[in-house]
Amino acid sequence: MDIDEEKIDDAALAILSISMDKNRSAWKQVDWSITNRLYEKGFIHNPVGTTKSITFTQEGEAKAAELFKTLFCKSSQS
Repeated sequence: MDIDEEKIDDAALAILSISMDKNRSAWKQVDWSITNRLYEKGFIHNPVGTTKSITFTQEGEAKAAELFKTLFCKSSQS
């Protein structure tokens, strides 16, 4: 799998900007509203708690792999 790191960097920058304030500061994590929506869709287990990690559901793991290939892998077309 040939990963396009430029696309990953662009997506991360866009996602980080969601929590940016007027001083251009942002959290180093994904906004909680995003994790809540992913939980509601059944892609991750309940994100509420003291742990700093999330656990994917089987459906979420499959969806993430599919999206990763679609969004971040370089085309094999010549």
